[in-house]
Amino acid sequence: MLRHWLKTRPARRDEARHNPQAEARLGEHLRLLSFNIQVGISTRRYHHYLTRSWQHLLPHRERAANLQQIAALLGDFDLVALQEVDGGSLRSGYINQVEHLAQLAGFPWWYQQLNRNLGPFAQHSNGLLSRLQPQQLEDHPLPGPRGRGAIFARFGQGHDALLVVVMHLALGARTRARQLAYIRERLEDHRHCVLMGDMNTHATELLEHSPLRDLGLIAPQACATYPSWQPQRCIDHILLSPELTLERMQVIDLPVSDHLPVAVDIRLPGALQPPLPLCSP
Repeated sequence: MLRHWLKTRPARRDEARHNPQAEARLGEHLRLLSFNIQVGISTRRYHHYLTRSWQHLLPHRERAANLQQIAALLGDFDLVALQEVDGGSLRSGYINQVEHLAQLAGFPWWYQQLNRNLGPFAQHSNGLLSRLQPQQLEDHPLPGPRGRGAIFARFGQGHDALLVVVMHLALGARTRARQLAYIRERLEDHRHCVLMGDMNTHATELLEHSPLRDLGLIAPQACATYPSWQPQRCIDHILLSPELTLERMQVIDLPVSDHLPVAVDIRLPGALQPPLPLCSP
């Protein structure tokens, strides 16, 4: 049974889920945020990885309050990449945390990528929340041991389309290089790209020594994101194509996970700026 749950999935096209009660709003700037939320578990010291490890298997009342805090933050953004979210299992009270956060923060479009399906025990996932409807969405399992994936979402059409990739990369350098090579192959024809997520390595490694090194990507953030209670490592990133105009970046002091969220504001490519319709009628 466990082998069936861990079966590798092929890459596939899918559609973002629609929350019709949410209001779409967007200006000429796009506010982006990436956050590894550790399924809503608070970790404030290294020993909590041991003493609170049971929360990775069982529900806890503090989790709901943490998700409320996270949702209050997400509501200020237009496009959010989530890592370490639960898709609805015992530990989350059978709540799909991606859908739940989309509803709490008022996002009209959301997508959950299930990467490791442990049935009722855990639904390890990535998530995408958006105020702009994706024209195309692809779900890609990444090379290496099962359980890592990337979401490819395209917004707009033609030369000015924006490709957003949400990812959670492996801890090991060799596997991470294979995953980045896989992602790099699929960026070939896109002028405007944003890569978001927990990449488990520093920007210098990504920009100078990884398969992404020939893209000229910009890593605007220099502040550490991990561990959240005493940040020392800068491993959560939002990487931008050089044609995108950066307006602002920040690492946000919200220690409800073991990672801190990272945010940037960019100016939208011309074809994506209003009055582009944001939702289907």
